[in-house]
Parts: sequence; structure tokens; C-alpha cells
Amino acid sequence: MMSHVLTLVAQRDTTTLDSTTIALARDTLDGARDITVLSPEEAVDIPCPATAHARLPALHAALEGRAIDAVLTHQDGRRKRLLVSDMDSTIVANETLDDLAAHAGLGEKIAAITARSMNGELDFATALRERVALLAGFPSSLLEKAWKDVTLNDGARELVQTMRAHGAYTALVSGGFTFFTSRVADLCGFDEDHANTLLLDDAQTSLTGETGHPVLGPNTKLALLESLAFAHGIPLAETVAIGDGANDLPMLKKAGLGLAFHAKPIVRQSVPAQINRTSLRTALFVQGYPASVFSGS
Repeated sequence: MMSHVLTLVAQRDTTTLDSTTIALARDTLDGARDITVLSPEEAVDIPCPATAHARLPALHAALEGRAIDAVLTHQDGRRKRLLVSDMDSTIVANETLDDLAAHAGLGEKIAAITARSMNGELDFATALRERVALLAGFPSSLLEKAWKDVTLNDGARELVQTMRAHGAYTALVSGGFTFFTSRVADLCGFDEDHANTLLLDDAQTSLTGETGHPVLGPNTKLALLESLAFAHGIPLAETVAIGDGANDLPMLKKAGLGLAFHAKPIVRQSVPAQINRTSLRTALFVQGYPASVFSGS
């Protein structure tokens, strides 16, 4: 019985998905002959038996060094009704706090703390307080400068707007700051956004080096996933969460589909569904959406 689906996706800017690669994947996982083309030369669905899980590492090894992702999911309930996504290094290419620090001349110092936190080596709330404290006294105008550096990742708008067009609810949930999430949410079309608040002095001209409380960290991301699902009457099995860092792990593990997006090693070790070489378009292909219905490009 073909209870699962292998979604094979090529990074369209650098390679194409040819018949030889598709055959390799199908044969390695004992997949069905009948495949569904989601996007010519970019993405296909291959029905597979449950035993494909055991053979997936062999396929990953065979594809090593190629700009192709292979994600195995259950055939039932593929299209999710709730999207909860991280922002930094997921929806946007940036780590916005690191960009802010760079404009303050503290780039390397703060980036080192960020890396330790995202790799799970440092408690998130502690890392956030340490980094923000270093910004005390700097002008709030740095926020606008950092905003000019922000770049959406390929497929971000398509992911959000396609899911919304098909009835899903979407939320941007970040350990970063509302200054950025509100703008990114507007650019992509998220229904709502949640993040930490970066406090300014009474004149609104300088950073105080503090954040509002409580700190939005990994447990809050999980709680938001659960509360949004409950509020909209959506079973957790019908949710998808996307993120890259250690603070995303609780929600990635709890969602019906947790997708590790170009993630840190600690996340890759814990989350089986991974997008490592392609774009956020893959998060749509994995749900069975063909490129012909994508919105927001």
C-alpha cells in the first residue's frame, strides 16, 4: 500500500529534475510508477510504501552534493490549514538583530551570541537579554537602517499567499522584534504576527537595552501554535510549522508537519522533514500544491 508520498524538488535556479533522478528516487524507495508532476523539471510527487522511511537515508546519500531536496510525508491530510513560521533565516534571509548590531558596530560580538543560541548552546531568553543590553544608548534610527537590509527568502510570499488563498490561516512567530515582524507580515500577507518588543526611551530616540516582558521564546512559539489551532478549530495534525533554530524545535515537533528550513545541526538531528537545498516553494510542494496554483510570485 502506498501510504506515503516522496516529494522531490530541485533548486530551479541551479539545476533541473531529470528523469534519471526521478527514477533513482523511485527505485530507492520502491515507489510507484505513476508520479505527479507538480512543476516541470522542478518538483514531483512519488507515492511510496511506509517502508520508504528506512530507505530515505540511502536516497539522501545518493543525492548528496546535488541541489535537490527529498521530503517524505504521509499521504493523508497533506494540505495544512494553519501555517506558523519563524522569521529570521526562514521567511527572511537575515538575522535582524545581527543586522541591527552591525549598524551599531557590534556585529561580530552579537552574531556570536546569536549562533550559540540558535545551536541550542545558550538559553534563548538569556541570549536575547545579553544581545539587547549591548545596544543600550544607540539611536533608534538604527532600526530603519537595519530594515533596509531585510530581504525576503525565495518563495516566502508564494508560501503565505497560496496557503491563504486555499483557506489556511497564517502566523509569523519570531523571537525577534515587532518592528520587523509587522513589516515582514505585511509584505508576505500573514494574518498576524508575534514577536518581542524592543524598548525605547521616553523620547523614542534611543534604545534602552531592554525588551518587553515576557520574552517570546521557544515555549511561547509552541503555545501560539497550539492556541491558534484551538482558536480556529484546526487539529494539530492539520498544522505546519517552519523554522531553522533551536528555539523553533518545540513547535516543529508538535505541528502536524514540522519543516526544518536550512536549519542548524541541532534542528536537523531532531526534525526529519527538511528543506536544505531548495526554497520555501518546497513547503508548498510538500503539501501537494502544484506550481500552477501558486499565488504571490
